[in-house]
Amino acid sequence: MAYSWDNRVDFVVRYMYDIDNNGFLDDNDFQCMAVRAAVIEGKGNVDANRLGEYRHIMKSLWEEISDLADDDKDGKISTEEFKGAVKKTCVGKAIDGFPQAMKAFIDANFKMMDLNSDGIISLEKYRYNCITRIAVDDIKVVDEAYNRLLNDDDRKKGGLSLSRYQELYSHYLGNLDEKNPGVTLFGPLTV
Repeated sequence: MAYSWDNRVDFVVRYMYDIDNNGFLDDNDFQCMAVRAAVIEGKGNVDANRLGEYRHIMKSLWEEISDLADDDKDGKISTEEFKGAVKKTCVGKAIDGFPQAMKAFIDANFKMMDLNSDGIISLEKYRYNCITRIAVDDIKVVDEAYNRLLNDDDRKKGGLSLSRYQELYSHYLGNLDEKNPGVTLFGPLTV
């Protein structure tokens, strides 16, 4: 159950998008994500141009998600509304079939994780990203989740490239199988 599609999407809403923890998604969450991304990418420094780029990405993502998911047009997206939109736009599709703003968000998320900008998400970067969202009492479970993502080519490269990260992200959201390669993209999940 930990890696069911429902639980994976619940995780995305709760730990990645609902930044203000009010139980639904709204424009404020996406503006907070822009600030967070700029601060993390800048390792505490905020480049005004990068912040502007992140604000544009997140505003576009919010508008696209709102169009797809805000069924009652109240400016708020519940977890159920979000799941419905993801099912319509992502399930059964490769990354190329995802909405444009979602693809931009995925790329921005990769850049945020790639702390030294070498184009690879290593074990250390993965660990850092995971512990910013989930409580971990044993780093071993995080390491196991990372190793589950890797294929032979990833191991040769020393981690996940952007294209591999995009592929795994599409598996995470777009594949209903609990055993798909991307289920641990954001760390070990619990029910």
